[in-house]
Amino acid sequence: MSEFIAALHDPTLPFLRYALLAGLLSSVAFGVIGAYVVTRRITYLAGAIAHCALGGIGVALYLQHAQHLSWLRPLHGAIAAALLAAFIIGLISLYAKEREDTAIGALWAIGMATGLLFIAKTPGYIDPMSYLFGNILILSRNDLWTLVMLDSTILGVSLFFYNKFVAICFDEEFARLRGVPVERYYLLLLLLTALTVVLMVNLVGIVMVVALLTLPTATAAHLTHRIWHMMVVATLFCMLFTTSGLGVSYTYDFPGGPTIILIGGAVYLFVAVFSRLQKTNLQ
Repeated sequence: MSEFIAALHDPTLPFLRYALLAGLLSSVAFGVIGAYVVTRRITYLAGAIAHCALGGIGVALYLQHAQHLSWLRPLHGAIAAALLAAFIIGLISLYAKEREDTAIGALWAIGMATGLLFIAKTPGYIDPMSYLFGNILILSRNDLWTLVMLDSTILGVSLFFYNKFVAICFDEEFARLRGVPVERYYLLLLLLTALTVVLMVNLVGIVMVVALLTLPTATAAHLTHRIWHMMVVATLFCMLFTTSGLGVSYTYDFPGGPTIILIGGAVYLFVAVFSRLQKTNLQ
């Protein structure tokens, strides 16, 4: 880790500082939205949104290189595709008459196929692995500012509607009886989840988004009993996972995304086993 700390002070390696800052900033949104997602049990919907985001990334890359739209970034395409997918998936889960899992699975596959098709037709060589498994080191200063705006939006909206989101996560029927427009806030929660997924794509890639969305929160759930406590602890765990993952990956030349997930998984297993043993001893 000493090499990683020294590299952070190296003026020739700004991308490493961008990566660390992006990880720390994004961890706040991960902790907050992750608590909602795990409590509402919509993890599989977040996975579908993440895979649909690849379609937007592929289209943005194609337009950037083939149509010379130099201002268009893959991050912009991911945001548009994730928001559209969240809206469609929300409507499917609320109103679809056919099997919900079948429709969402079809959308999941279509999004992936669209992204891979456009990436294949993009002039030059584009490695899809960096988007599937993450490459936080490719973030630019402009991407970082976009992440800051996304993070601020997610936090502002999710905390402003905190009571409404908690109501629909824990007792949807009671919230509906109290006059809360459950469908509206459910769709809003999915849209915030979509923006959070976009933040994660740069860290761990599309394939492992669900892991980073759930591992910090699942770990925090063993240590806390209130949802806002869970958000705070999950945020701290996510910061730990991303920072240590970046340090280990830089020191030993490992891919960043998988390293972050493995550290998170190891910490989760340790906390889960320790919590279980503690409860057994108390009995």
